[in-house]
Amino acid sequence: MKNSRFARAAGWLAVPCLVAAGLLAWYVTREPVSRLENPPGAVADLGPALVARGEYVARLGDCVACHSVPGGAPFAGGLEMATPLGAIHATNITPDPETGIGRYSLADFDRAVRHGVAPGSRRLYPAMPYPSYAKLSDDDVRALYAFFMKGVAPVKQANIPSAIPWPLNLRWPIALWNGVFVDPQPYVANASQDEAWNRGAYLVQGAGHCGSCHTPRGLAFNEKALDESGTPFLAGALLDGWYAPSLRDDHNTGLGRWSEPEIVQFLKTGRNRHAVVYGSMTEAFNNSTQFMTDDDLTAIARYLKSLPGDRQRDGAPWQYQESSATAGPQTPGAHTYATRCASCHGLDGKGQSEWMPPLAGATSALAKESASAINITLNGSQRVVAAGVPDAYRMPAFREQLSDQQIADVLTFMRSHWGNQGSAVEAQAVGKLREHTDPASSSPIILHMR
Repeated sequence: MKNSRFARAAGWLAVPCLVAAGLLAWYVTREPVSRLENPPGAVADLGPALVARGEYVARLGDCVACHSVPGGAPFAGGLEMATPLGAIHATNITPDPETGIGRYSLADFDRAVRHGVAPGSRRLYPAMPYPSYAKLSDDDVRALYAFFMKGVAPVKQANIPSAIPWPLNLRWPIALWNGVFVDPQPYVANASQDEAWNRGAYLVQGAGHCGSCHTPRGLAFNEKALDESGTPFLAGALLDGWYAPSLRDDHNTGLGRWSEPEIVQFLKTGRNRHAVVYGSMTEAFNNSTQFMTDDDLTAIARYLKSLPGDRQRDGAPWQYQESSATAGPQTPGAHTYATRCASCHGLDGKGQSEWMPPLAGATSALAKESASAINITLNGSQRVVAAGVPDAYRMPAFREQLSDQQIADVLTFMRSHWGNQGSAVEAQAVGKLREHTDPASSSPIILHMR
């Protein structure tokens, strides 16, 4: 009798379990509905004007930074990306029909770019910033498709499989991740703001995917906010051995001391009186921001300056304090700074105009995270190429000249002088980044599309 009751109970329990399993299987294998359905291979109407617009959208999105490698063909893939689960490689997005995206319809392309789902319901890892690209307009996606189909040379180059081990490489859970952390709707203009602000918000949140680097991540590796409605949005984040600083109106670690014209200057020329591009931002400048129109750069600056800072997170406003590396030669790091750094950055830490950036008041000297300061001291900076002209003033790598302790001492000195308030740097932290990073390439990825 008891066995019979148990069997009936198990039977009733099995029904909802099977229904739930069926719904789960449907949910994780379905293809999102594209707003741009069209017959496969229909590209005849993708004329030169649309291709040219798509080229500009590709610049806005800096697609080449991830889908190319130095010395390789543009957009042919191969770039290795480290993830907490293992290494993955960017794919070939040239119009080659065998190894690239040449057989994608516009709807296939749309699903991959805005929803992270490739043909065959294959989920893309969110290293592809589709949570941001979801905000792209239909017109920009259509133009981007035209560019990749008609404006990019096809390259037959096989994709490299990921190194993520089983079962962590199963992709169906990404569908559940998307359901929780991705807003699939395109950008909707804020009626309370003007046209410039809305254009800036669209570029920052969408094509520019600034939050991918500058917004802190949660436990599920999700961006903690995707727009200005969340206070963590663009508040600064540690990523791949670099600290991407706050882009909010934070006085110390953000853009609080930058005017809108200075933000435009930085994005257009790679430098201003506060800083010079370095780290991952170098690639974004070399291939993306310097090619944006002045109106778009002004819109970005308008939007960023509207994001309030957080005094509690940022600390007391920085003020310059007189001090010199020659005043206390017995201080650890002072001699190294005077002999290795001062010729460019000055004994007073103020740098030299817009060519040698100041260290006094620098974000890397005020942020709690010291990764950027360590990384650039160890590995130097990539070549900045502005308007086709390589920068002659490149930060050299000191990994061969200085020990972990010497680098820790000089950075501790830099982060505690001229009013800087950064914490001390430990030799162990330097050693860890030395082991996991490489010297910056002197041959950065530069995309020449036309």
